[in-house]
Formats: sequence, C-alpha cells, structure tokens
Amino acid sequence: MIRAVGAKFITSSANISQAPDFASSEIVFLGRSNVGKSSLINAIANHNGLAKSSSTPGKTRLINFFEIELMEDDDTKDKLKVMFVDLPGFGYAKVAKTMHEEWKKSLDEFLKFRSNIKLFVHLIDARHFDLDIDTNVNSYINSFLRADQKVLNLYTKADKLNQSSRSAVMKFDPKGILVSTLNKNNIDKARDKIINLALGRE
Repeated sequence: MIRAVGAKFITSSANISQAPDFASSEIVFLGRSNVGKSSLINAIANHNGLAKSSSTPGKTRLINFFEIELMEDDDTKDKLKVMFVDLPGFGYAKVAKTMHEEWKKSLDEFLKFRSNIKLFVHLIDARHFDLDIDTNVNSYINSFLRADQKVLNLYTKADKLNQSSRSAVMKFDPKGILVSTLNKNNIDKARDKIINLALGRE
C-alpha cells in the first residue's frame, strides 16, 4: 500500500505559460463543480484543508499545484514525489462570456500540451454516473491522449448509493472505482491506483 506522508500547496497558474516545470509526474483532477473534488484530493493526499472547496460553484478559475510525498509500506527509505493538479470545476461557471471563453482556451491548452501530465483523474458523481457532460469530457480527453498518459474514473459520494445502484455504476464502468470521502471507502485503493498509473506501473 502507498501512503501519503506529506503534502503542500506550491503555486497557482492561470494558463500553461505561467505554470513552472516541476520535473515531476503530474496527476490532473477534473470534474463537474460540486462533485467533491477538493474533499477527494485532501483524502488521497491525507491532508485536510490542502485543497479548499468553495461554496460558490465555478468560483475557482486557477490551476492549482500541490506536491505530494508518498512512501510504500515495503520501502522506508525512498519517498516518491508527484504533483497533484487541481483544475477548475466545469459545468456551472457564471462568468462573463469573454472570460469564460478565455478560461476554456487556457484549460484546453494546458490539458493538451502540458508534457508532465501522466494521468487524468475524472471525478464523476456516482448518483448521476451517465450524464452527457461527463461522457463528453471522457471523449474529449481520449481525443488527445498520448501513449504515456492514462485516464481513471473515480465515482464520488458512493456512501449515498444502495447496493443495486453501486452495481449499476460498476456495470456501466467496470474499470472505475467507487469512493467516499465520508466513510473513507476505497480511498487507499484509489491512491494506489492513481500513483501506479501515474508512474507507469500499470
């Protein structure tokens, strides 16, 4: 099992040209506003308050970088370091049209041309797992995915599902992982999967 032993905020950037090169594998977290992205990042990083959630959907417009230190249970010597990248939530942004277009363009360039990105973690509300907006995001990412990049779907708020609903999600996406930050269900499993995919182990 991989444990998160350290985490810190590094910087925020408005676009790819402002983002420094950290020479680390980058893991991008993206999803609709209110999907529980901040809570999930904090749980995976084992650091409450690292990523701050907003009560106003679509308020966050910057790309936020967090350095995460990890250790494997069978290795007490070397620490692994990766960069978590928290993107603005999509779907609810109430901003001026010109700003919204500029914002979308900045994110599009970052996702397509940021060479350090190794994994896209797409967070999907498990209660609404088959919305067009999420299907479109997956298609969009796969349209430019490089050979050294992967996509992982995490279905949040799984604690709100009954067994038949959980089965429906897994039938819809057998490779997805159901997670809950409320009861910590599958957080360790998700962390292991995220790090192994980002480091090219799977």
